[in-house]
Amino acid sequence: MSIDGLINQAVAPVSKALSQIIFAALPVGDAQLPLIVAWLIAGGVFFTVYLQFINIRGFRHALRIVRGDYADPDHDGEVSHFQALSAALSGTVGLGNIAGVAVAISLGGPGATFWMILAGVLGMSLKFVECTLAVKYRRLNPDGTISGGPMYYLQEGLAKYGWPRLGRAGAVFFCCMCVPASFGLFSVNQSFQQFSLLTGFEEGWIFGLVVAVLVGIVIIGGIKSIARVTEKLVPLMCGIYVTAAIFVLLTNFASIPGALWLIVSQAFAPDSISGGIIGVIVQGFRRAAYSNEAGLGSAPIAHAAVRTNEPATEGFVAVLEPFVDTVIVCTMTALVVVVTGAYRFPDLDGIAITSAAFASVIWWFPVLLTLAVFLFAFSTIVTWAYYGLKSWTYLVGHTRTTDLVFKVMICMSVVIGAAMDLYAVIDFVDSVMFAMAIPNILALYFLAGEVKKETASYLERVQSGAIRPTYGRRAAPVSGGD
Repeated sequence: MSIDGLINQAVAPVSKALSQIIFAALPVGDAQLPLIVAWLIAGGVFFTVYLQFINIRGFRHALRIVRGDYADPDHDGEVSHFQALSAALSGTVGLGNIAGVAVAISLGGPGATFWMILAGVLGMSLKFVECTLAVKYRRLNPDGTISGGPMYYLQEGLAKYGWPRLGRAGAVFFCCMCVPASFGLFSVNQSFQQFSLLTGFEEGWIFGLVVAVLVGIVIIGGIKSIARVTEKLVPLMCGIYVTAAIFVLLTNFASIPGALWLIVSQAFAPDSISGGIIGVIVQGFRRAAYSNEAGLGSAPIAHAAVRTNEPATEGFVAVLEPFVDTVIVCTMTALVVVVTGAYRFPDLDGIAITSAAFASVIWWFPVLLTLAVFLFAFSTIVTWAYYGLKSWTYLVGHTRTTDLVFKVMICMSVVIGAAMDLYAVIDFVDSVMFAMAIPNILALYFLAGEVKKETASYLERVQSGAIRPTYGRRAAPVSGGD
């Protein structure tokens, strides 16, 4: 048996067992509704209503913040708003958008796209809450670095309300799930699959070994090194990918109305293959949550490092993340897959469906897609390595030795992930990532009142002129706030 085969034989049973535990479901008609998916949907709906549709009304202000209108270099933090957004996007915009969308459509039909978009819109509110709290409860370390994320607002936030043990237990559980979630399995797996499709090379562990070396070089530098890489890679990758998607859609322009109708009609009247409307909703929300990570608590770890003294500002910046990731990039991928009919191609799954969809119009695009997928995967892996490192050091402490142990673990997991079967990867990664949402969203409910007060105070000061746009370093008066 090959090395790849041995790896699959060892890890596939573990992945399946984890999936059965985390995705325990209630029967609803002919379909199954996983309780963890319902937990995410309920959180998105609640915070959208509770914060009076902050995901919509705060969008314009978010754009102003991310372009630097309110930046102050004297504030605490390690990276700019744009760099924090880029670092977080590098962890979300990637293989979930390219391969994950194809998986959702192949399992749930075109109607899953509708629910992915809705999940993205609701996810904007979840991101606002968790990233505001991440800055509010972050810690400034003696060496000038920042530590923040759900583990800190779980521990300290819940302690304020008389639940210290629950907060501490939730923080530990979150970190125990975040560490294996950070191993980059899905990203390197689908990157190798695309490379294999193009070249015929079949030794996944060798491909993973090369990626592991490159990842190791970058993650040594911490969040500043990651931000320097991702602020250049993410806009470039998104630009190339979206441009190609637009070209495919323009080539199939006459088919777009029919594709949109198919997406909407099957969202509410799905065919039997998708297990009824609940099945389609589950596939849409499940893959959207994996893609944009709203409610999972991962992105707040990156956003916590932002240079600001106003927690709400990073909440506003964070709403852009699900919008770019899901509403724009995932929708583009879904339309390409549907208008070309690639989701109906036999014997294809994951990245192969998306690759075939683009190749049906741009015959040479799989070559470019292979490069784009590699860069997407690489940026996602290094960003998640940072998330995992922060969770690891929360659990075992921050020393050179503990950091080195974790980085070795990351590099080893990259080798393993390249060799694993796609659906074993999905079972494992979905299980640990969605488990992170259990304590994270619980903390958001406990601390919802603080976020609402923080937001109201910040917006009131913007409107009154107490907080003025600085346009980087240049102060400028404002009239009537934003």
